Amino acid sequence: MHVSIVGSGYVGTTLAACLADLGHDVVNVDIDEEVVAAINAGDAPIHEPGLQERIERHAGDRLRATTDYDAVRGTEATFLALPTPAQEDGSNDLSIMETGAQSLGEVLEPGDDHLVVVKSTVVPGSTDDVVAPAIETAGDLSVGEDFQVAMNPEFLRMGTAVADFLNPDKIVLGANDGDAYDTLSAVYDPLIEETGAPVVQTGIREAEMIKYANNSFLATKVSLINELGNICKEYDVDAYEVADAIGLDDRIGERFLRSGLGWGGSCFPKDVAALIAAAEDAGYDPELLQSAVAVNDRQPERLLSLLDDHVDVTGKRIAVLGLSFKPGTDDVRGTRAIPVIEGLHERGADVVAYDPVAVESFREYAPDVHFEAADSANEALADAHGAVVVTHWDEFAALDDEFDRMATPVVVDGRHVVERRDGITYEGLTW
Repeated sequence: MHVSIVGSGYVGTTLAACLADLGHDVVNVDIDEEVVAAINAGDAPIHEPGLQERIERHAGDRLRATTDYDAVRGTEATFLALPTPAQEDGSNDLSIMETGAQSLGEVLEPGDDHLVVVKSTVVPGSTDDVVAPAIETAGDLSVGEDFQVAMNPEFLRMGTAVADFLNPDKIVLGANDGDAYDTLSAVYDPLIEETGAPVVQTGIREAEMIKYANNSFLATKVSLINELGNICKEYDVDAYEVADAIGLDDRIGERFLRSGLGWGGSCFPKDVAALIAAAEDAGYDPELLQSAVAVNDRQPERLLSLLDDHVDVTGKRIAVLGLSFKPGTDDVRGTRAIPVIEGLHERGADVVAYDPVAVESFREYAPDVHFEAADSANEALADAHGAVVVTHWDEFAALDDEFDRMATPVVVDGRHVVERRDGITYEGLTW
């Protein structure tokens, strides 16, 4: 099939490369000329395992990028993978999505029966009430006659986005028209045949809600295990042994039971906040989701309070290990490192931080959060009076003699990474 994708962030670029891998001819439309040039040169514009080789393999053949919306002409379906940033009240800002839809409407042909698929995460009603009308108005078109709309939520995790796409636990196809289902299904037929992934055919609003329900459930599960871990800490109970046991119950499951510093990233914080805002706007008070956020927000301060028990950090060098919100990615959106570093500054500490890949992206994302950057964990730990582990990078698990270089070997581990040993004053956040 000939497919176009508007947007080349994490979702759009991963989608483009993986659809090309499935045999489709793909054109990626983006307003950023540097990103377009990078893709056409065979270079991935983001750090994501498995992405570079796929873009390099297909660029100039099945995959090309452009800034010209006219490129969607001749394609059978267009995926909108555009940012929907959070507003101050937590609700989605759909202005970028609406602008993209308008630009798309201006180039679609009447009677073309083109399929427009919303890939971005949007609250129920957004596709029908915002995207479709924007296309109709811009192009003097009629949904259902000149073009179709559908919703196809993504379930991609940063650091494993390519693997998640190619090995899905489900594929959700949301549409209100049989032809739209057929076209959208045809895009995924090669993947479905290869993996046997379950296909959920549902309405557009249901598809929009499934993504929010999915992420809100997982975020709440993480906050619940962190709450239980906090209680375990008070009773000197090994929270990980408890989690291993309850994870054997198939009603609970073993995944997302690693208690620690909490959730971050581009999805959980934004999606939970948006669902809370949407629920409140509808007149419902989502107390459980609000509590999940509150527990998550408290975890960085709990980490720092454990450090306070051992070190007066005022004027002291404190090492922060990890800046990305999770290992395997340079994505720092929603990272727990921000409140941790800010809390250290409030205490008067001198902060030195190390991350294998995310230092520059952190500085761009949070320019007002200052720290000395180290070139290695060994350098960060040298002469430090304390260290906090923020990200579960494998290289931190291999640290040993490096802690002996610390002025005061106090380690507060927010991710259950470092091994306890003699010569280290060790505190796990919830164990």
